[in-house]
Amino acid sequence: MILVGGFFLAMICSLVVWGGVRTMLERPVFRRTNYRGAELATGGGLVIPVSVFFTGAIVAVLSTLGAEPSAFALTALQLTAIAVGGFGLLGLLDDLAVDDGPSGYRGHLMALFSGRLSAGSLKMIAGPAIALVVVQPASGDSFAWLIIDGAVVALAANLANLFDRAPGRVTKVATLCLGALVIGSVAGAGGVAAGVLPGMFGAAVVVGAAWGLIRSEMREVVMLGDTGANPLGAALGLAVVLTQSQAVRLVALGSLVALNLLSERVSYSSVIERVAVLRWVDRLGRRPLHD
Repeated sequence: MILVGGFFLAMICSLVVWGGVRTMLERPVFRRTNYRGAELATGGGLVIPVSVFFTGAIVAVLSTLGAEPSAFALTALQLTAIAVGGFGLLGLLDDLAVDDGPSGYRGHLMALFSGRLSAGSLKMIAGPAIALVVVQPASGDSFAWLIIDGAVVALAANLANLFDRAPGRVTKVATLCLGALVIGSVAGAGGVAAGVLPGMFGAAVVVGAAWGLIRSEMREVVMLGDTGANPLGAALGLAVVLTQSQAVRLVALGSLVALNLLSERVSYSSVIERVAVLRWVDRLGRRPLHD
């Protein structure tokens, strides 16, 4: 299956890229303190967009040598590469800038209204712009759907960042979301599933790239940071836009709006800790809090 092949190819690329940049991320500019007080590298998610482009390059070479990947899969990968490149760049700026002051939507809006452009508020402006660029081919000439689809991608990117509060968490959430999207599409599309699944190729590549980092992330050698979390969310949002019906996209938009707004009042980490099965999945493979 094309999704499995893309996943593992990207994971291999990620492992190679991580091996090359690991020493670079030991420089002081990348060092941050995590939730347990240990110092480690942030911005390790930079490996994800780089690996996506390497994977895309390999697919392009194979295509010119006679392989015949689905045109839809190639388009999905190309649009996803633009999305992860753009959101990864904004995320890296956010990881390295270390803005002072309030965070969240309210904090970033306050910074804008006070005339100060923080890295977070820049992401609030530039993120939707990137989203509009990548969804335009799917939205066609409809202004309304351009805005709706762009919002799905931008809000998914931000929601993924909200889950990046513990090692491996956002990668696990992204994997579960991609699995649910694949299963739901197969169940809902029936015989048309073969035509729908290639549109998720880009998302499978991005999730595969994240899995190339998960062992080091779980061992608390590196943090994905916004640099990795935002591209994961954007890729999944784009997969929804490329493969799902208008009704499903509207439901996705409503859910993303609700979850993003709810995060201003509710800690998702607290919710995960209170629900036994979520807590078990979240802690699976991670170092004990006290060791």
